[in-house]
Amino acid sequence: QVQLEESGGGLVQPGGSLRLSCAVFGRIFGFDVLGWYRQAPGKQRELVAAMTSGGSTDYAESVKGRFTISRDSTKNTVSLQMNDLKPEDTALYYCNIDGASDQSGKWYRRLWGQGTQVTVFS
Repeated sequence: QVQLEESGGGLVQPGGSLRLSCAVFGRIFGFDVLGWYRQAPGKQRELVAAMTSGGSTDYAESVKGRFTISRDSTKNTVSLQMNDLKPEDTALYYCNIDGASDQSGKWYRRLWGQGTQVTVFS
């Protein structure tokens, strides 16, 4: 069974930085897309950053130039470096994997972590 666990959220002032990490428990053999989403109170969950298995990345317009998604296959983690944080970045951030297969051959259409809270306050 593959599970995801986020960490690294917290309180930060505008202009500050945080680095979110997503630990992948359970070995996966291939995936389609890794992603970070966020959901603010009263709003829909939105895609923040994504990385394909080929290494291509994509970002929401609101975070381009400030956020960077990366993957460390040796540590089985996916990270989101967030710089120049703004109050509008306040949300619960979720790690996501689409189209993953584990060592038993089980295929996961979509995996989610439990989320980590990021609060940017002035």
